[in-house]
Amino acid sequence: MTKHQMRHSGQPVKKHHRALWITLIVVVLLLVGGLLGAGSYFFQVAEVRSHKAFINNAPMKKTEPLYQKDQWFRQQKKQRWTITGQPGNLKLVANYLPAAQKTNKTVVIAHGFGGNKEKMSAYGTMFHDLGFNVLIPDDRAAGQSQGKYIGYGWLDRKDYLKWINLVIEKNGQDSQILMDGVSMGGATTMMVSGEHDVPKQVKAYIEDCGYTSVKDEINYQAKSMYGIPSWPLVPIVSAISQVRAGYNYSEASSVNAVKRNQRPMLFIHGSKDTFVPTRMVYQNYKAAAGPKELWVVKGAKHAASFKHDPAVYQQHVEAFLNQYFK
Repeated sequence: MTKHQMRHSGQPVKKHHRALWITLIVVVLLLVGGLLGAGSYFFQVAEVRSHKAFINNAPMKKTEPLYQKDQWFRQQKKQRWTITGQPGNLKLVANYLPAAQKTNKTVVIAHGFGGNKEKMSAYGTMFHDLGFNVLIPDDRAAGQSQGKYIGYGWLDRKDYLKWINLVIEKNGQDSQILMDGVSMGGATTMMVSGEHDVPKQVKAYIEDCGYTSVKDEINYQAKSMYGIPSWPLVPIVSAISQVRAGYNYSEASSVNAVKRNQRPMLFIHGSKDTFVPTRMVYQNYKAAAGPKELWVVKGAKHAASFKHDPAVYQQHVEAFLNQYFK
């Protein structure tokens, strides 16, 4: 074979290799584009302020156990408090109802994902009945508060420290403060407890059905709601969250927060919770460093322990509070 023939015989092979590489690159780009598109979609579902079809925001029915408590609090004339949340200079709004008799005891209540301060009205009534001033904020990106991105408790923990300090500013240095939260609000409560600058006036915490971490909850929901594996989609959504919302899912950990907390905490969870699986409360409880109590409510579903038996729920809460609030 001549040199000329050898040179030309190799060209089809080179063209074939080049075509394979081009095809491979196109496939990779399509996969990456598809994953980024899916990641953007799920980020929208998970974090961008909008109606969430999987969250029940229907008005409470008259036949529900908490209806009277819900309506009573809604009908009270409440004060409107505001703070500024960072980043973004967001105007955040809360309702404040003083106790029937003057007191230095105040509860700060955190609502759940897709909720708002109004959804926590029944809890407001319960604590008011227990003699507390009641402050219920709208989280960033919820209710009347500004903001585009849902913080899952991680961004909100800094906001709640501001609310707590505002209580002290308005009600005095002798304030005795309880923080209470349900679902995402439970996680928010735990995340607040791990901060180094929680004022000494915070005497205790109650968390009801909070998750172990945002990563764990999103991983669980990816499989539970959509039937898809968490990898590689959840890391992509987490990376988008880091860029757009300023936090990633791994750092937003309730478990790590309660390890740093030395103050009393009551953990509540329904035994039939399939939205934030019941197993998570055992992890949170085990990790907690301070005085702690665990109450798993037999038969209760997600965020339903209070309505499962309102009287028993209030008795458990009151017994816990009587140990730390005088």
